[in-house]
Parts: sequence; structure tokens; C-alpha cells
Amino acid sequence: MNYLVKQKRFVANLFKARFPFIYIPTWEEQRALALINDIAYDQQLIKTTRKLFTWKITEGIVGEGIRKDDTKVPVKALEFIEKYDEPAIFVLQDFHVYFGDQGRLPDLLVIRKLRDIVMSLKQSVNPKNIVFLSPILKLPQDLEKDITIVDFPLPTFTEMKQLLDEMIEVNRQTGRIEINLNEEEKEKLVKASLGLTLSEAENAFARAMVDDGKLSIKDVEVILQEKEQIIKKTGILEFISSNLNMDEVGGLENLKRWLKKRDKSWLESAQQYGLPAPKGVLITGVPGCGKSLISKAISGMWQLPLLRLDIGKVFSGIVGSSEENMRKAIQTAEAIAPSILWIDEIEKGFNGTSSSGDSGTSSRVFGHFLTWMQEKEKSVFVVATANNISALPPEMLRKGRFDEIFFVDLPTHRERIEIFRVHLKKRLNNPSVKGNFEISTENLEKLADMTEGFVGAEIEQVVINGLFEAFYEERSVQFSDFEKVSKLIVPLAVTQAEQIKEIREWASVRAVAATPREDRAEYCESNSSNMDMDIKSTRGGRAIDF
Repeated sequence: MNYLVKQKRFVANLFKARFPFIYIPTWEEQRALALINDIAYDQQLIKTTRKLFTWKITEGIVGEGIRKDDTKVPVKALEFIEKYDEPAIFVLQDFHVYFGDQGRLPDLLVIRKLRDIVMSLKQSVNPKNIVFLSPILKLPQDLEKDITIVDFPLPTFTEMKQLLDEMIEVNRQTGRIEINLNEEEKEKLVKASLGLTLSEAENAFARAMVDDGKLSIKDVEVILQEKEQIIKKTGILEFISSNLNMDEVGGLENLKRWLKKRDKSWLESAQQYGLPAPKGVLITGVPGCGKSLISKAISGMWQLPLLRLDIGKVFSGIVGSSEENMRKAIQTAEAIAPSILWIDEIEKGFNGTSSSGDSGTSSRVFGHFLTWMQEKEKSVFVVATANNISALPPEMLRKGRFDEIFFVDLPTHRERIEIFRVHLKKRLNNPSVKGNFEISTENLEKLADMTEGFVGAEIEQVVINGLFEAFYEERSVQFSDFEKVSKLIVPLAVTQAEQIKEIREWASVRAVAATPREDRAEYCESNSSNMDMDIKSTRGGRAIDF
């Protein structure tokens, strides 16, 4: 059944059942009023059609040829509603200010009057309902049992597509805007706009059109910029602007292939195959091997907004606020879906959830997060990274929470070549600095040989430190610079040999290797003797290739 039809039927049933007070929290007054108006005059939905009246503090009660200026005072408005003897729906806009909001005390006279008219609304000969329509949900305790809250979701895909089609048609007629979109690209643009209000989406589409006189798939970036404004207002989530692409991540081809196959899986076309949107991945492994880097690169590959959730910001000193912060973060991520929610070093945020030192707050927040991961319907792809996987509660690792758990090990010889290639190409852009140094296969092979056991972050430091050698002596860089600095670095494979061995043992049966099978086989065959035997003897991660 169409979502809008279900929503109308649900609200209509509340009206027919004589629910006295209905509260709709939304910023989109016009959409909500249009929905209520459709219900009020639809005899098939509501049987007894009703007149629709609105109330604002600036106008009083208005509707059906009536304008009552004397009802600008809220108590007078409620008295008018109480005495009105025809079937009607009264929509009270911004009435939450009388319920106590942002430091204001509740208006006890208004609240008492509302409680007084509850029975008259229920028992009236002609049905009457009051709808509170406000951007903020605020309920006084005195009225909690009498008010029914109705969620009013943001515009659906169909509504957004209709808006975009209308704007495209208008601009085609004027001929001032060039439209360069096929159906799939249009779908991606519409999907990117989900989470905005109709007004925000209209502004974003208009801005995209006037920016360069064209509307194309490249304008997804404009939509994401509008979404960034929503994120900034939460204070809990951080919008990460990432220009990374997968080509800037050296190695990890198995994980890359898995991600590539799931690109566009949140689009309508995927539903033809009966496919659900992917839930997410947990990426664990040796520190400094690119877990955070690939998390950022997913955003560039899929062209979806990347939100970073700082678990530390969720927990605060006020009782009850931590749970609310987590709910708020989840609601925001879902509001701008499809999106990517990135939780870096998740084990630090949820470590010790079984302790009772915080009166169970951590456990409740963790439980809420797990339930959401299991049951979420919106296209929010969760990317969690962890260095110490053993610190995570076991219930987080069970199937249904993440689609897959990937293990990122020390880079293989081939991966080290790719990592060097990425960093050298990124930095050697000035001919005077590059000099006679060539990013050749021979040089890359030598660099990979001399950095066996190095993680990606250490390889990057070899490149940076080598350039510092050249910068200090005010000359072009030489191969010997990289050779010199690589000998000064003691890699994690040596300093944390025991920890890496433990991580590998855990991952060997519980996680999928991010590195493809052929690279790992080559690694084991070419391993030199400069590493500890315990480190080189095993490569963690199940041998599954995607």
C-alpha cells in the first residue's frame, strides 16, 4: 500500500475514533495542513466530513468564511472550539509555546482549559478534534495521557521526484537551464535529496540549476551541501567532506570489490531483485593499515553523505540525555538517508557496557543502538572500525548487525607497491622536487622490499620523511632519501608483535580478509627473514574472495 495512503488512513482513524488531541511535530506546516485537509473532506476516509479551521497567535481562528480576531488569546480560542457545534477539525499552530519551552514556564490556565474540554470533545454530538501542529515536540505532564503523537515523516521519494520533475518541466519551457540527466541519474539525485523538507529540496534543486546553468549528476554535491546544514545543527554528528576515492586507497581489493558490488543498492532498481539496502561493515585489524581511510573513500565511491558519530559526545552528565542524544543522532542519520554513518574505534565508545558504574546508562544507549542496527529500514550504511576487536561486546558481532566483518592485515608486497604509488603521485607534483626520481616499477619494487612489515601509515611517513630530507638540503628528492628514513622506523610489526598475533588469531575464523587470496599467497612466499616468525607465519582472515 502507498505510504501516503497508509498515513492518511491512520490519521483518519484517529479522527473517527474521537481522539481529542493529536500532536504532529513537523517543520512542514503546508504539507501537514494539506494532508489534514484531504482527510477532512474525504467522505470515504472519514465518513463524516468536517470543516477545517486553523489557529495562529497572529490571526486567531480562521476557516470556512470565519475569522475570529478575538480568539488570538489561546483561552478564547479554546472556548470557541468548546462551543462550536458542527463537525470540525481545529489545527492549532505553534501551540507548544504554552506548554513550556526553552525556559518558558507552561501556561497553567491554558493547560487547565485543555483538560476541561477533553470530555466535551469526546462526547460532542458532532465530532470535533484538535491538532497541535508545531516544529517542536513539547508535552506538559498534565496532558501526556490525553495527547496522541503522530509522526510526520519527511517527503517520500515519490514526492521529491514529483517536485524535481515539475522544476525540470518549468525550466525546459523557459530554455534557460540545460537538463542533462537520464532516469538513473535523476533517481540518484532524488535519493540524495531525501531527508530535506520540500522547501529545502526546492532550494537545493534551484541552486544546482543556477550554479552553472545546468542540472546533471554532478549536482549531487550541491544536495549534500544542503544536508550538511542539518548535520551541523545536531552537535553530535559531524559531516565529513571527503574527496577521497578508492584509487587513493592502496590494496584491500577484496573489500573494495565487496563495496563496489553494493553500490547503488539503495536505489529503486535494486528492489527489482528483492534486495535490501546493506546494513554495514565492521572493519578491524592492525592499527594504521587504512581502516579509517577506506571508510572515508566509501563516501566518494557511493556519492553519499558521510556522518561521523563520536560516541563520546553521546554520553553527557545530565541524566537521560545520553539516551536522547543517541536517538537524536540516529534520527538525523535516517533523516538524510541514504547516508553513511561512520563510527571510528567503536570499541572505545562501547567498552564496558556491562558495568554498572553509570547506573546502566551505557547499557541502555548500547542496547538502543543494537536494536536500531538490527531493525533499521532506512538506508543508513554503518561503517565501524576497531583496533581491539576483543573489547567489543559479543552481541555486536552476531549476524544481522553487520553484513560482514573484514580484517585488514599488514600490507602485502603488492599492496605496499600500491600504497607507495598513491603517496608518491600525490606529493611529487613539482618537477624541481621530483628531479630525476621516477615512480617506476623498479623503484616501487625496491621500496616495497625494504618496508616489509610496515603499515600504510608508516609507508606514508617514509615518503614524507624522505621529502623532508630533500627539503632540508634544498634539492630534488632521491631514492636514497626514502631508503635512509625507512631504516630509522621501527614498524608496529615489531613493537606490537604479540598484539598483532592475537588479532590475527581472532580474525582467522571470525572475519573475512580484506586482501584477496592471490596477494596473501604471494606475501607468504616472498616473506623475508627480517620479521619475527610468529608474525609472518600466518595471515589472518577467512579466505573468501568477492
